[in-house]
Amino acid sequence: MPTVEVAASALRSSGVFDLDAPAGTGSRLGLTARETPASVSVVDRALIDERGAQDTQEVLRAIPGVTAHNAPGNIGVSYRGFGSNSVSQLFNGISVQYSIAARPVDSWIYDRVEAIGGPSSFLYGSGAVGGSINYISKVAERGEFSEARLRLGSNRLKEASIGLNRRLSDAADGVAHFGRIDINHRDSGSWIDGSSSKSTQLAASIRSDIGARFTHTLAYEFQDEDVARPYWGTPLLNPVSGTARIDEDTRYKNYNSADGVYAQRVHWLRSVANWRASDALQFTNTLYVYDALRDYRNVEGYRFNPSNTAVVRSSTLLQRHDQRVAGGRFDGMYKGTLGGQRSDWVFGLELSGNKQTRFPNSLSMTVSTVDPYNFVTERFFEIPGMSPDYRPDRENRVKTLAAYLENRTLLAPTLSLVTALRKESIELELRNRREVTAANPASFERSYHPATGRAGLVWDVAPGAMAYVQYATAADPPSGVLSTASFADVRNNSELTSGRQAEIGSKLEFWAGKGTATLAAYNIVRKNIASQDPNNTALTVLVGEQSSKGVELALGLQPLPQLSLQANVTRVDAAYEDFRQGGISLAGKTPANTPKTVANAWLSYSMTPALKASAGVRHVGSVYADAANTIAWPSYTLLDLGLSYQVDRHISLVGRVRNAGNRVHALNTTSSMAYLGAPRTVDASLRVAF
Repeated sequence: MPTVEVAASALRSSGVFDLDAPAGTGSRLGLTARETPASVSVVDRALIDERGAQDTQEVLRAIPGVTAHNAPGNIGVSYRGFGSNSVSQLFNGISVQYSIAARPVDSWIYDRVEAIGGPSSFLYGSGAVGGSINYISKVAERGEFSEARLRLGSNRLKEASIGLNRRLSDAADGVAHFGRIDINHRDSGSWIDGSSSKSTQLAASIRSDIGARFTHTLAYEFQDEDVARPYWGTPLLNPVSGTARIDEDTRYKNYNSADGVYAQRVHWLRSVANWRASDALQFTNTLYVYDALRDYRNVEGYRFNPSNTAVVRSSTLLQRHDQRVAGGRFDGMYKGTLGGQRSDWVFGLELSGNKQTRFPNSLSMTVSTVDPYNFVTERFFEIPGMSPDYRPDRENRVKTLAAYLENRTLLAPTLSLVTALRKESIELELRNRREVTAANPASFERSYHPATGRAGLVWDVAPGAMAYVQYATAADPPSGVLSTASFADVRNNSELTSGRQAEIGSKLEFWAGKGTATLAAYNIVRKNIASQDPNNTALTVLVGEQSSKGVELALGLQPLPQLSLQANVTRVDAAYEDFRQGGISLAGKTPANTPKTVANAWLSYSMTPALKASAGVRHVGSVYADAANTIAWPSYTLLDLGLSYQVDRHISLVGRVRNAGNRVHALNTTSSMAYLGAPRTVDASLRVAF
């Protein structure tokens, strides 16, 4: 038969949300966003390219209310009023139980990012009170295609990417194999003096279709990142109270050691087998191994002296993390009936082991005091007490066995009930690799047995409109994460925190399909968080409580074929209900780095079928730098601009200006430093499909 080519129009609709695409992160039942009783966001590949998101953290800006920063030793995400340790970040549905593992990765190797707001431990295990974010990699597909991209930009940015998907064998014998490889390499300087980075990401996979009912995918990923003299922050001017300030002449200064290092090497291997036993029953088996090695060698703390005439450098740290996670998940899906009504089930078991060994060597003393504007810093191992020897400190082993069940039953043609239940058995063992003392015994063990769930009703109010209500629970560690918990944490924290959420919302289409909107209102309460003992400030007790109330609105419009608009706005009121620090009650205070308002808007206009202009505006409300709310960083608004030209159906050119207003803004703030976002940058890319 003759070859027929089908090409998408350059003016295709891109403003409205696809509420009928499956969103696997919100449910294992294969539900669409419209069918899920929760706030679910999907940032697909087309949207990633449309907005020019450079890495996974920039992708997160499309998710209502999410803020993120990439400070090297403290990767931060805030979602629905809760920070990283209470937000589960997953890779292809797998949790490695460590927030630092979610370092920003170039977006090239990812197919999409999905998120579900609020407690979701019933899907992915402990550690998801604020929500879950799932980074989903590209894998082999049926068919053949190729693409490549070259990008150049400010700060000596040079980046090259390529992706190939090929048929590896014919299906004459009933077996067809497809292979895919995606590679990205980035080499860049930095807007911060003396800092530079190199990174390489690779995703390779083989898909085997064996007959009509069995599919197997073997996937491997490699990530390598090496940052020379990484930036840790900019010191705040004294007095550090009220509105935080920096000296703009220090905006680009780097007070780290001359040879400071952050390096990470990650290997992922996944095997996913799917068997459709019948039209009603299918099984999926996932096996995985994750191996990561992270190295730090830095002076990380800087503060001004009382007269703001010198910068005091301290907090020396030599650190290595050696982490390995291995596990498997087996689940089945059955599409049946219950009481004469359709009823679909997912059931499964998951087993994982997480081992992490840390090799810290730190000094809290002052390293040097330097002129804020004209200075030279030492090489790291010139600091007294530092030597290039990695000595293991503590090994954490976390073994998790979980069973889960999920169901969707139609109660009526327009009403469905969605429920889920997960029961976990978590065994934590700490092994001391240094001197044994009363505070640091040779080993210590503790077990946890959380049960979490969800119940939600979905009502199809009218064609194109639905409403839902849901109640969900979650569990996570009282302080930090179990894979890095100290002996003191484990001894004092005999149980996990409990979280619960009530949420109502609606998702609808209007204006003859030219508009879509989602609305959610929620109330989350997290109990048993570790709080200072009022009778002994050296101890913690599990009596703390934190709450979050909020509203999320997202809107997508396509008023004209060539004009699209997407926007979202969130308002959250997060507070400690019961929490003590430094012997003082912080009840009513807002957790640090939690903005009350986050808003985003993206507008694109196709001036011709080949030429498109776009603009994005992001507003983040003011945040407190400390739990006592004595220091605040003001709100900020950023403007990004883009212009793309489709040379022909194979070649496109894109130019972007990020932070066009060159706004000084902080992505994270502590009581002494602000981790600043990038100033104005420019980049251009050439993309080829062949």
